[in-house]
Order: sequence, then structure tokens, then C-alpha cells
Amino acid sequence: MKAVVCEDYGLSNAVFKQTERPKMFDDGVRIEVHAAGVSFANLLVIDGKHQNRWEPPFIPGTEVAGVVTECGPSVRHFEVGDRVVAGVRTGGYAEEVVAPEDNVFILPTAVSYDAAVQFPTIYATAYAALKWKANIQPGETLLVHGAAGGSGSAAVEIGKLLQAKVIATAGSTEKIKAAQQRGADVAINYRKEDFREKVLSLTNNRGADVIFDPIGGKVFDTSLRCIAPDGRIIPMGFASGTIPQIPANILLVKNVTVFGLYWGYYMGWARQLPPAGTADKVRAAFAELLNWTAEGKLQPTTYKKFHLKEFAQALHTLSNREVIGRVVLHTENTQ
Repeated sequence: MKAVVCEDYGLSNAVFKQTERPKMFDDGVRIEVHAAGVSFANLLVIDGKHQNRWEPPFIPGTEVAGVVTECGPSVRHFEVGDRVVAGVRTGGYAEEVVAPEDNVFILPTAVSYDAAVQFPTIYATAYAALKWKANIQPGETLLVHGAAGGSGSAAVEIGKLLQAKVIATAGSTEKIKAAQQRGADVAINYRKEDFREKVLSLTNNRGADVIFDPIGGKVFDTSLRCIAPDGRIIPMGFASGTIPQIPANILLVKNVTVFGLYWGYYMGWARQLPPAGTADKVRAAFAELLNWTAEGKLQPTTYKKFHLKEFAQALHTLSNREVIGRVVLHTENTQ
């Protein structure tokens, strides 16, 4: 098969070439890849800077969608020919991948492969953050930063489906429009307005009940100054490049809860395995998310498509900070 192989760390050391097919294992599902997701996390892995570090040579990529071509002897949920989406620890930038059955999910016919690759991490993370962790309730105010990016836009959509009032922040007119199209009740251009003052004004000085923050840095610091008593804040990432230091005194005075969330833990990628029953919980979450998408309630946006051999160009596209939605790689298998 052909794949992107990182022969050493750094994007310049990644090459598109012929390589061996992945080996099958007992609960493995072999997938003919039609689409693979592109993310900043992929770039960090390629550079050897991600928490999930692989020794070269390795194939990057964690989100794939395609068709089942082979099943291991213990596989119960799938058969050859099924359309599926899967999350994998590595190996997604290839024409084939073998994923553990617990990390593979049936893809409704109404959901495209391009849309599907946004679910193994992006939509799943937003879902777990807002529904499992924050337990957001109808009528509560949700503040979403980076609302036009992959994580932020998913949080806006899911927050609305969970009947929250959604306030979104973004950094350009185009991104503001994108957040509004996803359902944000109010969208704030943080380059032109003080989002803290705006949030307090919109909530009668109470603040946001839940804050979804993939930015970090000063955005996180300012968020703590416009969070409601008993509020919940979820640091989802650090796109600003700065990891915030959380002042315990503010948490104490305002009864604030900070939730950490590493979605990979629920997929079995962490050093410690999740508790029994987690796989069923994850499968139910994917079923709900993908059904919402098939019904048109979620609308994953593809910003641009590249062929797998154009992986470097696809990854560079992310660095311009103008991407609205996700970048997707296609293989020769795509019809």
C-alpha cells in the first residue's frame, strides 16, 4: 500500500511511498481508507512534540473513514463492506489501516467520508466535554472560544443541540459569520470587542455557566473573569501557544470547576485503561452524533481537500489560521 511515512521527526522527513500493509490482529478491523482528517495534533506528532510520541519510522494520522475489507476472528460488530469511521492511535495517513473494533463505528449512508473524519476526535471531544463533563443544562450560557475552528465549531453545534445559549468568539468577520451559521446566539469578534465585558453584559453580570476554551493563554485568564458562580471551564487545547496557570483563589471564591479532558483515554490510548463499560458508552455517543448528522442537525464543514500525497501542503494550510472547518486528505480509493 501507499502511505505517508515519517522516516524521522519533522515534516521535511515525511515521504509518500510504498510500504507494508498493517498486520491484522484478533479484534482488528481492516479499513480501506477513503478519507483522513488533518489536524494540528498530527503536525505535533510528526514533529515529535505530541504527548503520543512514536519512534520513526511511523505513519501519522488518527481519523479515518472508509470501507471494511477484513475482520479479525473476534470481531462482532462489523462485516466486510460496511461503511465505517474510526479513530486510530497512528497509521491513518495510508490507503489501509487496521483499527481495534472498539474504535470503529458504523457510518450512516447519509454521512459522507469527508464529514465522518471530524468525529473520532473533534466532535467526540466536544460531546464528552459538554455532555459528560460539564453536564450542561438547557438554558445555561455556553461561551465557546475559537468558534470557527474544528473544536470550537463542534462545541457551538452541540451546545445548541443541548439547548444552551451559545456565545461564540472568533477573530475575523468571516469566522464570526461561520459561528453564526453554526447556531451561535451571539458572536463576538475578540479583535474588536472585549469579550469579558460583552459576556457580562449579555448575562446581567452573572457570566457564562460553561466555557469551552481551545485557545489558552490570556483567553483562559480573561475567561475566569467572566465565568458565573458554580461555572465550569474546560481547557481543550492551547492554540495560543501558552499553557495557562490556574489561580486557585478564583476557583475557590467563585466555586469554579475546571475539567480536564483527554478523549484518547476513552478510546484506550492512555497508559491506564478506562473502566469497564466505557466502550459501550463511547459507541452510544458516536451513534447519537452520527444520527444527528444524518438528520442534518450537525453540519461538519470541509474547508479544503487534498490527495494523500499532498499531505505536506494540507498540513501547511492549517498554519495560515484562516481555516474554517477541517482539512481532509483523500486516497485513490475515494470515488
